Amino acid sequence: MSTWAKPFTLDVPDADLELLKKKLELVRFPDELQNADWQYGVPLADIKRLTAHWRDSFDWRKTEAEINKLPQFTTDIEVDGFGTLNVHYVHQKSSVQNAVPLLFVHGWPGHFLEVRKLLPLLTAATPDNPSFHVVAPSLPGFGFSEAPSKPGFAGYQYAELLHKVMLFLGYEEYVYQGGDLGHVLGVYLANAYGHKHLKAWHSNMPFYRTPSLLSNPLLFLELLTLPFNKVLSEQLSAATHFRKKGMGYFQVQATTPQTLGYSLADSPVGLLAWIYEKLYKAVHNYPWTDDEVIEWISIYWFSRPGPAANVRIYYELTGGNAHDMFEGTQWTSVPLGVSFFPGEPVRLPKSWAHMIGKVVFQSEHNAGGHFAAFEQPEKLASDLRTMFGREGPAYNVVTGKDGYA
Repeated sequence: MSTWAKPFTLDVPDADLELLKKKLELVRFPDELQNADWQYGVPLADIKRLTAHWRDSFDWRKTEAEINKLPQFTTDIEVDGFGTLNVHYVHQKSSVQNAVPLLFVHGWPGHFLEVRKLLPLLTAATPDNPSFHVVAPSLPGFGFSEAPSKPGFAGYQYAELLHKVMLFLGYEEYVYQGGDLGHVLGVYLANAYGHKHLKAWHSNMPFYRTPSLLSNPLLFLELLTLPFNKVLSEQLSAATHFRKKGMGYFQVQATTPQTLGYSLADSPVGLLAWIYEKLYKAVHNYPWTDDEVIEWISIYWFSRPGPAANVRIYYELTGGNAHDMFEGTQWTSVPLGVSFFPGEPVRLPKSWAHMIGKVVFQSEHNAGGHFAAFEQPEKLASDLRTMFGREGPAYNVVTGKDGYA
């Protein structure tokens, strides 16, 4: 394992900015059916507006300077069978000596900046709430981390890398927060390093497998009440709708990511449309500004391995869509907290969260969607403070670090 950490400063070469501008100037837009709105995908008017903003108004250097205010570093992490990967991460320490080490992991189409609004909330030193040392890596293939160069870098490899980042930083014991693929990788971490190292974790998108008669008989039998259970029926109806209408991207990225990659790597407008659709649909009444959208897309466009590498994670986690994303995992007794946000597209019966692990904390909010840390940072931070606070079910789970001064 590496013994060094190099401070990281984002500095996109002028040549890359010039190439981007040329590509945006040469864009060829598709046609669009009359009154199509969102029925066929992202409306043409939206993409034309955002493209013009990216080309003519967006100030990358100003954005870059803001990003560089975050304490960013890189280090080399060796993953068994895959050699060494250079990993980018944010490491914001609290002034509280006994702060709880927290590993925050993004998903797709997210990135490390999802943690930005949480940092001042979670690292604050107050007598009433626990404080955290926050570590937020860019997953391999995302942002400014190196991408794996060999096939097969899947759930347990990501877990190994994330765990070794925490060990490298001196955190033998830690807690975890994740949504989307961050949730998926949390399941792998709990299976591989639960109790000894990962002491408790929190998810804002708690999902797992569909219950079966053998694995979860009570939850399976609950499905038999579907015709008479209005709440269960509504929850499963929402999940079915998303599976039918919202998961086309999943099928493509889990089966032919390389084919998709040519378009993402070559066309900034193609990348914009592919990701913006998810940003727009997955939030809960969040008022995206054009600057926020273009900053988000720019992290993908200027990413170290290029805009195509990140989508391969779906292929690797599912074996090319041959199985679900949780292959080789099972229920664990690691304390788990879950938060439910009304705009989360992946909505399943709340009782199914108990198939993941030992649920010790649960909250439900009236606002917020898929990107909870970005949309509702105060609510997510409050849940973490409650779960790990003095009166919470996961208080003092990390030896000698209860989060209080």
